[in-house]
Amino acid sequence: MFQQAINPVDSVGVAYRVMGDGPPLVLVHGTALSSAIWRAFGYVEALRHEYQLILPDMRGHGRSDTPHEPASYAMDLVVGDVLAVLDQLGHERAHYLGYSFGGRVGLSLAAAAPERLRTLTVGGGSSLPQAGSFDRLFFPGCVDVLDHDGMTAFLDTWNAHRSTPLDPATRAAFDANDPRALVAYMRRCEQEPGVPDASLAAIDVPTLLFVGSADVTRLDDARRVASLVPGAQLAVLDGLDHATTIAASDEVLAVVRPFLAGH
Repeated sequence: MFQQAINPVDSVGVAYRVMGDGPPLVLVHGTALSSAIWRAFGYVEALRHEYQLILPDMRGHGRSDTPHEPASYAMDLVVGDVLAVLDQLGHERAHYLGYSFGGRVGLSLAAAAPERLRTLTVGGGSSLPQAGSFDRLFFPGCVDVLDHDGMTAFLDTWNAHRSTPLDPATRAAFDANDPRALVAYMRRCEQEPGVPDASLAAIDVPTLLFVGSADVTRLDDARRVASLVPGAQLAVLDGLDHATTIAASDEVLAVVRPFLAGH
């Protein structure tokens, strides 16, 4: 069952589910996905007996509110959404695992409010400014295609640019979203300055980064973040790209579970 937390700054509602029992672990999805991805790829079944899983749909995604103004997707507001969920559940601190966009949110959260995190796990993430990032992740001109031609055209064009077919779970998750909200989200993301190196160097939270060895858009970024965050661990998963890494839950959990258990 979904619950809703309200961001106190702009009153945007954030839908989330809670499953399992144990120390709280927040799982934050990537662009145009939703919390459903964690069940589809096996993370919920694998982790729910060890952790209380907190699964938000980030603003503009899934069952959360979908504002159509780019300003509504400023990173400080998105970080506030995660804190609003933790506050509503009464958790002072939680483990955090985010992929891609969820990884950027995690780095921003660790920089802004490290006292709220037990650990930080970032998959396929980047701390750098995001101008042009969606053209690199999907295909050139992708935001304009989504804006003018809709989600089906976006997915078909992305699929044509990929070396392997888009998996059904990812396609379904993308297709379930509000295209107008996603365009606003993407436009704002491309204006984000990223997390400054000095802020990364000041993070005092146990940190794990994982990335696919074939993720040409994020491999160097992950290595860079790992070199800047004190004590950070880095796991490079062989043969996986940006889209296939998060689907490879066995490989991801083989590095994430020992890290979480150690803290």
